[in-house]
Amino acid sequence: MEGIGRGARIETLARESVILGKTEEVFPPMRFRVMTYNIHRAIGVDRRFRPERIIRILESYDPDIALLQEVDEGVPRSREMDLGRDLAQALGYPHVAVGHNVTLRKGRYGNTTLSRYPIIRERNIDLTIGRSKRRGCQHTAVTLGTHSGHPRRLEVFNLHLGLSARQREHQVTLLARSRELSSLPMDVACVVAGDFNDWRSLLVPRFTEWLKFRNSREASVGGERTIRTYPAFFPRGPLDRIYYRGPLRLVSARRCRMRISRIASDHLPVIADFEL
Repeated sequence: MEGIGRGARIETLARESVILGKTEEVFPPMRFRVMTYNIHRAIGVDRRFRPERIIRILESYDPDIALLQEVDEGVPRSREMDLGRDLAQALGYPHVAVGHNVTLRKGRYGNTTLSRYPIIRERNIDLTIGRSKRRGCQHTAVTLGTHSGHPRRLEVFNLHLGLSARQREHQVTLLARSRELSSLPMDVACVVAGDFNDWRSLLVPRFTEWLKFRNSREASVGGERTIRTYPAFFPRGPLDRIYYRGPLRLVSARRCRMRISRIASDHLPVIADFEL
């Protein structure tokens, strides 16, 4: 396992300080890890269905919250598995939310969120434009423990946008106007991540200037200007991204560099560590 170990991200030790004759508990910030990964139905660039490769990558980075795209359920090409829930079971994630976007002749697929922490609310936001391929954004509210008796909540948006630049602009507008995002105060911890299909970074100003998010590439390992994730075997496009806002501090962000990740899917995952 790389980096921070499971269960070690929450600092539970408190120190006491005396302020005006009163004792106050001061808690250090909580650290947690987020991964976004278009797993391409666990079918690699070698055209083989190998979910064990996806499991190995997730095990290595051990994210607290994993945002997966292109996750099959009941589809023959993936042995009719309930891929999201099967991955959750194999990796020991107690909480899972599945948001289906596309229905096939047999089976369906969409986005899946795996979490070590309780998911207290979930909803799938339809981002489909006209008669084009169905797209969606899965919204989950995750409780990351408590602080001074109050729950630490994280709002998570797991999306997969369209292939057309105009479609993507409309889809971001739909997301911004959705009740789930538009009702959130700016000081609420929030992450929007997934496969943006944004080759030329045209959506960056919409998120950073209009919606007041920050871009995870600001703390990328090695000082990369962009975190390139596609195609996995020779990444040139920064299609997979993590945006965040509210009382979150980005500790680090990087793409997966495991050799197996270059064949496990056509995308590379992005991993970000935060403090809240």
